Amino acid sequence: MDKNLLQYKGSKKLMAIIALITLGQSAAIIGQAVYLARAIVSMYEGAASFAVLSSFAYFLGMFIIRHFLQWLKSRLAYRFADETARRLERLLIEQLFQLGPRAVGKHGSGNLVTLAIEGIPSFRTYLELFIPRFIAMLAIPIPIFLYVFSLDRLSGIILALVIPIMIAFLILLGLAAKKQINAQMGTYILLSRHFVDSLRGLVTLKFLGRSKGHRDSIETVSDKFRIATLRTMRVAFLSGFSLDFFSTLSVAVVAVELGLRLIEGNILFEPALAILILAPEYFFPIKDFGNDYHATMDGKEAGKQIHRLLEGENVVGDSSVSLGRWDGKSTLVVRGLEKKSEEGERILYPIDFTVNGFQKIGVVGLSGAGKSTLIDILSGFSRASLGTFRINGSEIPHFSIPDWLNQVVYIPQHPYIFSGTVVDNIRLYEPDAPMDRVKEVVEKTGLSQLIDSFPNGLDERIGQGGRSLSGGEEQRIAIARGLLQNRPIMIFDEPTAHLDIETEHDIKRMMLPLMENKLVFFATHRLHWMKNMDHIFVIENGQLVESGSHDQLMEKKGAYYRLVQAHQGGERNGIV
Repeated sequence: MDKNLLQYKGSKKLMAIIALITLGQSAAIIGQAVYLARAIVSMYEGAASFAVLSSFAYFLGMFIIRHFLQWLKSRLAYRFADETARRLERLLIEQLFQLGPRAVGKHGSGNLVTLAIEGIPSFRTYLELFIPRFIAMLAIPIPIFLYVFSLDRLSGIILALVIPIMIAFLILLGLAAKKQINAQMGTYILLSRHFVDSLRGLVTLKFLGRSKGHRDSIETVSDKFRIATLRTMRVAFLSGFSLDFFSTLSVAVVAVELGLRLIEGNILFEPALAILILAPEYFFPIKDFGNDYHATMDGKEAGKQIHRLLEGENVVGDSSVSLGRWDGKSTLVVRGLEKKSEEGERILYPIDFTVNGFQKIGVVGLSGAGKSTLIDILSGFSRASLGTFRINGSEIPHFSIPDWLNQVVYIPQHPYIFSGTVVDNIRLYEPDAPMDRVKEVVEKTGLSQLIDSFPNGLDERIGQGGRSLSGGEEQRIAIARGLLQNRPIMIFDEPTAHLDIETEHDIKRMMLPLMENKLVFFATHRLHWMKNMDHIFVIENGQLVESGSHDQLMEKKGAYYRLVQAHQGGERNGIV
């Protein structure tokens, strides 16, 4: 059983209700067997038709009750599974948004896409089938055994001896199946990642003339998944056959034993027939559980992966901390900020700084110096290993608290354009924003001319399956998304690193007015932005080695001065 099964909302109540219903179902199964045996024996002995019909009527009533209770169990299990899967799906999506692009890249976008699209339905199926099957495996055989034992001890002993053998065999097959299913899940994740990457890179592959050659790679990955699936199905079919064989053999043993004793006159015909009818019902829940076990293993594994993702990197902070909206009088104090890797290697050394009100702060340094790590911490995508942080005098444990995140606009280097209309992409974070507000941010970000050129205007489809955009156009849409949120803090992580210099200067002219009356953290290696910043942080080998305005740092002729000189030398040589 999954260790998280009892932690889901309403799971204990559901299991108690299903257990009671299953006990009622087991009583109906016993009654069904008793009245069927009585009817058959009465007909064999030549009893009156009234007596036979009444027994058949009771049998029919028990049959209806049994299957009604089965339907009720399935209905309750489905409702619980659907609600729990939807809740877990919502938590997963929220967690993915909280983790941010770097953590998503770490786990693999293909893996997370598979988990969200395929894993959740598999997990729903697992809950829907596992709970009633598992309870039935416990709650039906025990009452049947007690009833058979009360009728005939020898038959009860035979049933008791056979059941542990079946369960032990079921466990052995489960262990073998688990190994195969883990291998299948690994190849399925590989296939999903490859599929997502192929879709995203299809345009590039066609442009380079490599799309046909990519078919061999797709065929290889698909073939690995086919082989793993066939191996898993082989184990599943073998286990199903084995369970059927053992249950049929056990019923045959009971039938032979009852037949011999019936001939010798050691047991009456009616109880012997009732026991023979109940014997398959005794083994059926175990066989049913074994057959569905393989069908639900991938759902169980998907649930484990989702829980590892939710528990292993919980970045959602304490919602009880209230900071108030950032304004011109607000203050952020950071002391002793450190960040270490999972291996314990220090990425950022103790960093101290204070920010007051609305400022534009540039964060510069060589590649790998720690700029993006600092930006990730301030954006709430990761947490510092050490440090104390105060906002307006209130101490916060990290920057992942909702009251900080709800004031932050994050603009990455490569914003994602989803398949949809222009207006849907701009409204990504504010789906209910009025059209007047959308048109206002379109005007501010310089998208009006582009949108006017589209036949459908704001309703033009872009992204996958739609019109492709240039890097500068994508960046403008990302900035429009941020402006639509109307938040006082803007954090940029290399927003123009992938743009040519002409496009970057166009973006720059558009962006600078939008940064007024905002707290801005702007990480970049394009140093021409720094003349427009109020303050500059210079990161070198994970340390904040200098801070100040552009003019102050140039006068010091320290780390920033050397960066500028190297940058200008690169420009002269055509490197930058």
